Amino acid sequence: MASTAGAFAADVAVLTPYQSSVATNQMINVFQDKAKAAGWNATVVDTRGDMGQLASRIEDVVAAKVAAIVLVSVDPTQIQDQVNAAAAAGIPVVTIDGAKAPGVVLNVTSDNFELGTKLSDFLFGKLGGKGNIVKFFYSAHPGVHQRELALDEALKKYPDIKVVADHYVVVPGPVDDARKTTENWLKSQGDQIDAVWAAWDEPAIGAQLAVEADKPDSKIIIAGIDGNPQAVELIKACSHIKGTVSQDFDAMAGLAAEGLTEILAGKTPAKAEVYAPAKLITPETLGVTCP
Repeated sequence: MASTAGAFAADVAVLTPYQSSVATNQMINVFQDKAKAAGWNATVVDTRGDMGQLASRIEDVVAAKVAAIVLVSVDPTQIQDQVNAAAAAGIPVVTIDGAKAPGVVLNVTSDNFELGTKLSDFLFGKLGGKGNIVKFFYSAHPGVHQRELALDEALKKYPDIKVVADHYVVVPGPVDDARKTTENWLKSQGDQIDAVWAAWDEPAIGAQLAVEADKPDSKIIIAGIDGNPQAVELIKACSHIKGTVSQDFDAMAGLAAEGLTEILAGKTPAKAEVYAPAKLITPETLGVTCP
């Protein structure tokens, strides 16, 4: 099928280890729609958390001489040899929700440090600048790690906020992992926990499930990042989740497709990294008054 630009039907390989993530899956679906509209043949590979398998599959698509590679929710430095091989073969690599790295011609993401700052300032404000928090993090993802670094900076401004426990989230399965971890925290130090800082919404949802089951009347505040539809519904329902910093995943995928269109036409993107906008969602922004 010819593209709208009259060019050949480019073979585009879309790869991720995290399609089970709601946000990652959303970006892939939107990108596929954009690819179809552009006349590209887009194939999706999900290695289900296996980075070794991801590296192997990238080697496969490089050998197949695809027109472009799109990596979604991946730190390209973890597969730098394969990214370098793609670049050496003249295959452009675009990342969505990833990071800048050698061999990557375009990264479309959010300003993750800003996301982490917004989350931290919101949560600390709800606590009145004083209290004990627990932290869910995942340093393997470059964007999520930036949010953690933003928390570290925010803590310097709030000396009366203490991190009393933290947990490196297991992926796949972040909701269940966070639920089980929160259950253990509630048993061991439930009376000391004032809030849950979640680097993205799925651990926040897991924490909500545990708090609702074990301490439904507590004043524990939970907040995360992404604007996950389930998290937004829980905010609207006046659960313990009081906020999420929403990323525009549709915009990320769309901007990546626009950039790739230019790249396949032989042009160089004006910027090597492009940020999509983000906003804070709370009961107030949803027009809800909680008791």
